Amino acid sequence: MLQINHLTKRFGDKKAVDDLSLHICPGEIYGFIGHNGAGKTTTLKSCAGIAQFDSGDILIDGVSIKTDPLTCKGKIAYIPDNPDLYDFMTGIQFLNFIADIFGVNALDRQERIAALADAFELTADLAQPISAYSHGMKQKLAIISAWLHNPKLIMMDEPFVGLDPKASHLLKEMMRQACDRGSAIFFSTHVLEVAEKLCDKVAIIKQGKLIRSGTMEEVKGDDSLEDVFLELEEK
Repeated sequence: MLQINHLTKRFGDKKAVDDLSLHICPGEIYGFIGHNGAGKTTTLKSCAGIAQFDSGDILIDGVSIKTDPLTCKGKIAYIPDNPDLYDFMTGIQFLNFIADIFGVNALDRQERIAALADAFELTADLAQPISAYSHGMKQKLAIISAWLHNPKLIMMDEPFVGLDPKASHLLKEMMRQACDRGSAIFFSTHVLEVAEKLCDKVAIIKQGKLIRSGTMEEVKGDDSLEDVFLELEEK
């Protein structure tokens, strides 16, 4: 579903991402772990077609983001670490705007918005301007918008930040259900306990370089993911 082939991205003389290759298959929840500045956000933005990169290629469902970005973007959803939404819109206007972009018909969008807004306890706030939303409410709205068009690939940058425990639990369930339907999820997180319990596979990046990847069992062995991560970070 997502193939990252020898991705390199420079900022001046610094390589933010250095020859990174990963393969995320349909049905997989793939965690992306690293310290601040390790290259996680740059990688995710490159995969979403937001940031250009210097070399390598990124394929989404077999299509290159470089040669056919529009087709790729129609297959994905991306939630950044800080959900900068259109504050002048109401919540429902924003969701209808996203549904229009992805061609979701009136009946499907109505059903999906109603179900997801109820689940996240946001229904009563959809008529309010987004400028009045808290960070957590904006995060919930961004998640709902990402699920509206049933994307084949969902990419998220620190998706649990700002969510209350109930919303976090719901998001984990939604992630697994999406993958059970054949989608794939690629997300970054600093919450290693969540990654250890939720992810099928995980990749650890340090200073732009991939230092370990594979199934959770392959990466951590008999140790905790936190212990393995801290040990690798000290090397």
